[in-house]
Amino acid sequence: MPERRLFTEPELEAEGERIGRSLPPRSVLLLEGDLGAGKTSLVRAIVRGLGGGEEASSPTYALVHHYHGARGPVYHVDCYRLKSPDDAADLDWESLGEADALLVEWPERGGAWVPPATRRFRLAHVDDPDRRSLEVT
Repeated sequence: MPERRLFTEPELEAEGERIGRSLPPRSVLLLEGDLGAGKTSLVRAIVRGLGGGEEASSPTYALVHHYHGARGPVYHVDCYRLKSPDDAADLDWESLGEADALLVEWPERGGAWVPPATRRFRLAHVDDPDRRSLEVT
């Protein structure tokens, strides 16, 4: 059963760092949700929790960003700009899957190319503009 909780931005960041610190190697995290719901903020915090020294940013135009985590590479893929799942074929999913962590935003746009999730996160806007909903499965 999915767990759904509400977070302020600082609470979401703290939760993301906790998630990053607790991830087993070769984790695949899929992040779904509306534009502006906090997916990239959560990714940024997870990368910090994984020991990434640089600030994660949205890879919307580059599609893939690479970070150096404490245990190895961390890849952040944003499939938002893919026109169809066929466009995802150009990404080196095999190599991406060898990373310490693979974080994929908008995984539904990558179709069958996206590896199976270790954990799936769904972020959503709620009536309170200072909070975000985070559902974890």
